[in-house]
Amino acid sequence: MKYVVVGTSHAGFEAVQTLLKKDSDAEIVVFEAGSTASFLSCGIQSYLEDIAKSLDELHYANEASYKEQGVDIRMNTSVIAINPDTKEITTRTTDGVEATESYDKLLLSPGGVPGTIPNVDDQHENIFYLRGRNWADKVKNRMASAKKAVVVGAGYIGIEVAVAYAQAGIDVTVVDFVDSILPTYLDSEFTDLLTKHMEDKGMKIKTGEGVKEFKVNENNEVTAVVTDKGTYEADTVVISVGVRPNTQWLKDTLALDGRGFVEVNEHMETSVKDVYAAGDATAIPFAPTNEKAYIALATNARRQGVIMARHASGDADAKIGRVNGTSGLAVFDYKFATTGIKDANANSYQGNVKSVYKEDLIRPSFMHDEEKVLMKLHYDADNGRILGAQLMSTYDILQAINAVSVAIEAEWTVDQLAQADFFFQPEFSRPWNFLNVLAQEAQGQPYGADTMLF
Repeated sequence: MKYVVVGTSHAGFEAVQTLLKKDSDAEIVVFEAGSTASFLSCGIQSYLEDIAKSLDELHYANEASYKEQGVDIRMNTSVIAINPDTKEITTRTTDGVEATESYDKLLLSPGGVPGTIPNVDDQHENIFYLRGRNWADKVKNRMASAKKAVVVGAGYIGIEVAVAYAQAGIDVTVVDFVDSILPTYLDSEFTDLLTKHMEDKGMKIKTGEGVKEFKVNENNEVTAVVTDKGTYEADTVVISVGVRPNTQWLKDTLALDGRGFVEVNEHMETSVKDVYAAGDATAIPFAPTNEKAYIALATNARRQGVIMARHASGDADAKIGRVNGTSGLAVFDYKFATTGIKDANANSYQGNVKSVYKEDLIRPSFMHDEEKVLMKLHYDADNGRILGAQLMSTYDILQAINAVSVAIEAEWTVDQLAQADFFFQPEFSRPWNFLNVLAQEAQGQPYGADTMLF
């Protein structure tokens, strides 16, 4: 069986590794548009903060390692068309050389391209996007000379860059047209505190402001960012305003939805026989609503890559599971994690959504620390089903969000989480784990001891 894999990021990498395990006779041809393979964009923050010393550390694999596995990998080569009738693809190298390649099964991981600011000219010096290795290198190299930076976009990538720049001593302003930072990840109880924390660290947060123009000097170098509410000096701008699916080249071949995402079934099959797709260019089942959602996370892409490879290689039962969009991030001293429903997407759930917010000590007071966890739980008020949670602390408790994610997938109720079995050891926790406490708060009538001297 001849498998052609397009793209080597999260989904493409997992697809290749799965095919190698599943089909010992597989002929695998991989096409990568860039000059490097399988770059881990999630690790860019560690590179900007000098934790990872080289971008070479941020790769699942490289050209040499693929070849050592017997994979025929073609670098600097884009796939520009698919002919389902002949089961061939058309490729084009960076030198402009076109060719065709046959396939038995075609596995696509087209990924996404950075979103842009509508009707704003960004073709100026020292304005950067952050998507992939080449942009990461540019953004890192600019840190040495940047004095005043404006980061446009307050999602994960924007906040990661802003924090890294601020830690490097650069004057940083964050601008976003929405009313809060991290709006699709956290509710106001958390974003208000994080905003103040970032401002206390010297950053300026300007939400609810849309970018209208970039001012430049005679050398076409950016000098300021103009919004509908103010002007902010800048010698460096980093734009991170979302991601669009890289599917324009597929619109005449595969069924796309209204936003340009490839339509796939539970096996990751597209509308064309023997053609699969996975990753940021596809939607994925969202457990709280049982509907598909656009959740661009490496974890989701890797799962999808495994499923499409398993099914393509003969596992008819391979199906993608439901996910909750579970993720986390560190912002200076705070660490937060989130999963499932939150205020921003609560209206997507067909039911009576209710939420509770609670703060609690992580360990007994006799451990002589005052580390607290801030928590919020969304649930169905009619049947108690857990729908989502958010956790934040200066203490690293982020792994606890995985327990809530599993509870959502299992359709647990707040009653079940309230009495769930968690270990107790004073060095790490209290007799009632904070997840028990949060669920008991949702019950409205905690059972057992809720008042202790410690």
